Amino acid sequence: MVTGKRASRFQLAGSLVDINNYFYEQGWTDGLPIIPPTEDLVLEMLEASPQPAERSLGRMPPLNGTVTVEKVAINAVMAGCKPDYMPVVSAAVKAVLQPQFNVAAITTTTGGAAPAIIVSGPIAGRLGIHSGTAVFGSGHQANATVGRALRLTMRNLGGAVAATMEKSTHGWPGKYTMCFAENEEANPWEPLHVDLGYPPEASTVTVAAVRGIQTLVEASQETGEGVLQTIVGAVKAAGISGYYYQLRGASPVVVFGPEHAGEIAADGFKSKKAIKEYLFQHVRMPLGVLKDRGHWGARSWPEEWEQQCDDYLVPLVTDPDKFILVVAGGDGRHSSWMLPWSATQRATEVIEV
Repeated sequence: MVTGKRASRFQLAGSLVDINNYFYEQGWTDGLPIIPPTEDLVLEMLEASPQPAERSLGRMPPLNGTVTVEKVAINAVMAGCKPDYMPVVSAAVKAVLQPQFNVAAITTTTGGAAPAIIVSGPIAGRLGIHSGTAVFGSGHQANATVGRALRLTMRNLGGAVAATMEKSTHGWPGKYTMCFAENEEANPWEPLHVDLGYPPEASTVTVAAVRGIQTLVEASQETGEGVLQTIVGAVKAAGISGYYYQLRGASPVVVFGPEHAGEIAADGFKSKKAIKEYLFQHVRMPLGVLKDRGHWGARSWPEEWEQQCDDYLVPLVTDPDKFILVVAGGDGRHSSWMLPWSATQRATEVIEV
């Protein structure tokens, strides 16, 4: 077992406002109020952890702070997590530390990427991780605090602080928090963790580097394929970096609203594999439209594409399985897709309980 040093203790007198002001001045918060990580609250969080306090999960780039379970628990307390959320937070931290996720570059890119945490499996229902109406909105404690705990861990152990290591040109609210679950009751297909090869009884977190969310409406088409055509149209635009960096293996996330999902399934798309293949074949941009725009000068794609004519249709990904498909949200004929950041690959961890 790899171990790290226990976190240091210090005493701080004053009101809750005084303590929050002190933490903010030290650069330990995201600008929102925190729960002071008193020793008793951290101990309570650790009691819900499947791993001991001194266990090292690795180092958090770009500053390479040692990530111990205890330090994750401290940030989880600060974020407002309930102790029951600790296994999910730990899994999310372990996921972003997987080498292919490239968390150092996510922090330092001007592209403004942040990890989106997708929780799949039975634990989501047990913990109340929201998957329904206003799934990306406010008012859901588990979603808000689990995502925030990961971001605070990245901030305090990896140095994800604006004007130093954080270099986002704009950023987006996912830099505070982004965590949601699948709406499995409304999902006509296999859940994400099963799609990724895990048994149905398992629970997982999957993290994908995301630059924002684009929501679309399709309330006129009367077929599932018509809905997919509208989604395809929304994912084809200039300036999307994924069209230039396919060899890096990023995963676009498509979130189907339950109504759209039902319509697509009823139109003969009986599996996620069929939908991924449809998206792979249709989410393409003409080479001539991409040329001399966006990240053209730094493109990373198959060499044979260089010899193609301007009307050659360049796919967003080189492999249909790169797409992450999730059903989430409430009523309404809406779906969303999450713009991927290109220099990363998704990562999944089983949630230990």
